[in-house]
Amino acid sequence: MSDLHPVDYLLIGHVAVDLTPTGKQLGGTVSYAALTAKALGLRVGIVTSAGEDAPLHILNGLQIHNIPTGQSTVFENVKTDHGRKQTLHHCAAPIRFEHVPEIWRDAPIVHLAPIAQEVDDALAGRFPSSWVGVTPQGWMRAWDEKGSVFPKAWENSEQVLGQVGGVVMSVEDIARDLEHVEWMAHHTRLLCLTEGEQGSVLHWHGDRRRFRPIEVEEVDATGAGDIFAAAFFARCVRTRDPWEAARFATQLASYSVTRVGLQGIPTPKEIEQCLMEVLS
Repeated sequence: MSDLHPVDYLLIGHVAVDLTPTGKQLGGTVSYAALTAKALGLRVGIVTSAGEDAPLHILNGLQIHNIPTGQSTVFENVKTDHGRKQTLHHCAAPIRFEHVPEIWRDAPIVHLAPIAQEVDDALAGRFPSSWVGVTPQGWMRAWDEKGSVFPKAWENSEQVLGQVGGVVMSVEDIARDLEHVEWMAHHTRLLCLTEGEQGSVLHWHGDRRRFRPIEVEEVDATGAGDIFAAAFFARCVRTRDPWEAARFATQLASYSVTRVGLQGIPTPKEIEQCLMEVLS
């Protein structure tokens, strides 16, 4: 760890190996959000746990502190007539505060990005010098002995919500329970709910505003919410204007669904176009 350098945006969570009909692909919130933050010009660090089965070379150019594990977190998603069926085949090592390199503990932005209950939720209160954002989907899912994933209540949610700067989740994460969203919005500073092709809804200071996406032809929505989160957190911290940040992130995530997988990471042209549109 002696060769690590300070970062602007620190991500904590597992990268994933996603099993797809075309083979294994690198996935997980950390992968999409890290590459998005890098595209936005930020110095990025990742604390994760992945085995040799994970194609981490795709994240070249990013600093990675990897906790040793025999095998990476492996997900398989299958589309059915009743929605997506998700299976967790393996889960890598858990991540605790002591795994975070000391040089990264005062990063301006810390993004807690669990995907399989792997991040200790106590980390929400361990970065007093940082703006902490959370994408809590990994604390809101469980799995049976066969690995079949199902939604669960987010334990300790009130404690985490009260400590962080912002939360981004999808309407699927909370099984479209909008009353619960309202409850969470009253217990945290910023809460943004992504709703796919409907855009996003930001709750801030007792107000709520919807942001519509750009109309595009969807090819693959994988990772769009993670791209949104990184763009939203980064823009929030830079501008201190959550409304503008949500508008920017919604438009940037719209472009991502026109390409497959990690190819959806924002391009410089897309970033420039979205900045021009939100500032005009």
